[in-house]
Amino acid sequence: MSSHRKARSSNRILTQRAVRIGLFAASVAGVAAAVPAQAEAATGSAHAAVALDHVFTHADRAHHTQARDSFTVRQFGTVNATGVRNQANAVSAGCSADDHCRSVALSFQIVTVAGEHTHLNAVNLSDAANKKCTGCQTLAGAYQFVVSTPTPFGLDANTRSQLDDIHRRLDALTHSSLPAAELRTRVDALAGEVTGVLRDAVAHAPKGAEQPDVTLHRHLDGWPGH
Repeated sequence: MSSHRKARSSNRILTQRAVRIGLFAASVAGVAAAVPAQAEAATGSAHAAVALDHVFTHADRAHHTQARDSFTVRQFGTVNATGVRNQANAVSAGCSADDHCRSVALSFQIVTVAGEHTHLNAVNLSDAANKKCTGCQTLAGAYQFVVSTPTPFGLDANTRSQLDDIHRRLDALTHSSLPAAELRTRVDALAGEVTGVLRDAVAHAPKGAEQPDVTLHRHLDGWPGH
């Protein structure tokens, strides 16, 4: 196989209180512009927030195994506008069936936003590429969890502890030697756990004109199998 590229973005409008806007054209330059989580959750004044999380791996004959993951939690409090981007890219290049490569890039991004008139642009994408790499294992997975509440809401210590445990298990999977197909299944299961933890958390969030909501944007790309 020579090459393969595949990417998809997910843009979401938050029920009746959100309108898609193009924040990234001017504000995302390759770094996350975010306040510390404690300050974000505590603030009661509306503001704009931007975050970018990106994991990239490149395996080749000099570096046969490359595996990285990220697990970020960004609590923005009350916002007027939010632009969040989550991306995973994995490349395997120049290896052979007798001397194969393994490239794994996984990114979990959790974002909490509050407000009844929030403008949201949420982009989530992944791309796994095999470049003249016979028999290589290449997997890129992007998981973006958007938690929206009508009033400011912070994840409590118990919720953060559960998420930390999932993060540890994600890290163990990322650096395991599981075949790509099985790794996809296991990582999907962890994403399901994250969704469950977040839904349990927002069940106790203050209610408003709109109900608290948790949405998962998922995109996986990989070799072998899709």
